Amino acid sequence: MTSPARRYHITTFGCQMNKADSERMAGVLEGMGLQEAENPDDADLILYNTCSIRDNAEQKVYSYLGRQAKRKQEQPDLTLVVAGCVAQQEGESLLRRVPELDLVMGPQHANRLGDLLEQVFNGEQVVATELIQIVEDITKPRRDSTVTAWVNVIYGCNERCTYCVVPGVRGVEQSRTPAAIRAEMVELGQQGYKEVTLLGQNIDAYGRDLPGSTADGRHQHTLTDLLYTIHDVPGIQRIRFATSHPRYFTERLIRACAELQKVCEHFHIPFQSGDNEILKSMARGYTHEKYRRIIAKIREYMPDAAISADAIVGFPGETEAQFENTLKLVEDIGFDLLNTAAYSPRPGTPAAVWQNQLSEEVKRDRLQRLNHLVSLKAAERSGRYLGRIEEVLVEDQNHKEPSQVMGRTRGNRLVFFTGKIAELKGQLVPVQITDVRAFSLTGQPLLVSC
Repeated sequence: MTSPARRYHITTFGCQMNKADSERMAGVLEGMGLQEAENPDDADLILYNTCSIRDNAEQKVYSYLGRQAKRKQEQPDLTLVVAGCVAQQEGESLLRRVPELDLVMGPQHANRLGDLLEQVFNGEQVVATELIQIVEDITKPRRDSTVTAWVNVIYGCNERCTYCVVPGVRGVEQSRTPAAIRAEMVELGQQGYKEVTLLGQNIDAYGRDLPGSTADGRHQHTLTDLLYTIHDVPGIQRIRFATSHPRYFTERLIRACAELQKVCEHFHIPFQSGDNEILKSMARGYTHEKYRRIIAKIREYMPDAAISADAIVGFPGETEAQFENTLKLVEDIGFDLLNTAAYSPRPGTPAAVWQNQLSEEVKRDRLQRLNHLVSLKAAERSGRYLGRIEEVLVEDQNHKEPSQVMGRTRGNRLVFFTGKIAELKGQLVPVQITDVRAFSLTGQPLLVSC
């Protein structure tokens, strides 16, 4: 085993799944006796957990890597690891590009980090990108928060969206059993965590790879069933889930969210485009009309629900009229938050080789116009909070204003208010909202429920 004096640093790019994987890998490293270093230059082991959804994230990884590869020439004992989606996608070609690397490992191997590092410490250069059956989470994550936690419920994705590398790098869908998920949540509740976010690349697909069906022929394990199974875990007061796919989002799930008190009224459902022809080119499997019906149904059951989503502009062949259909959908629905991106061709995806790519100039212009509308609509949505009393789960200090703490409403709006973090962390505090901005709120605490 490695000596306790060794220190590690993890840099995480990309999605919540990557953040959850990084916490698990940090848990493995600390189990091996390594300690976290704030600054990568003080670390003996540097791990980049990478994302290949967009080109700029990938380029950033290479620039970081280049700096540390130079450092390794002077400090041969430095261990360099690239994990995540770029590692899976590039595999051995990463070693040709950066020969100083010690370990290249895909996302499915996160739980095997300890074994793979043992091979590295024995002098081997290791590439672990073969697709495997994911072993149950036997690792203990080193959680970045003591209030909120991620819990993976399904790995991989069986969709084949024409712009996306995820199925290729994260493999096919593999659901964890309800018992394993519940056991992890029970432990989190015992450790004092108040909120859990269930994670999956396509979380509505949860359970369809697990055996068993009910007497009426319905599949026995769905995300809806899972929510009923875990709802009564002691200590956990809020449950969220992400990321949803409109193709699999059911009224039964919406009804369960309305019924189950701990499930927050916050839904993250990417729509990607408001135009049916573009949605078809993307192979998304739904129309904008279906998407609108889902949101209408959510608001029928939970009128105040917060809706967030993802959208892509400048997809190959997108005309100005088709882009305006996206603007119309954003205008009509009024999202609380929208993650936007200009289309970026990813190696190995069908859309990357199409001839009808748009210019960077057109993509930039459309992104700017969409972002402007997103801010206006988010500010409108924030307006409804003014004067209201919201339950805020306190997560941290406001680092820009240390006299304040920060937390989130059930609808996932960030709220700042005056208070001491030592007294309030992990508390659910009623806060009267006095000031609203597009993406955050300020308020006055009323009383603290200890």
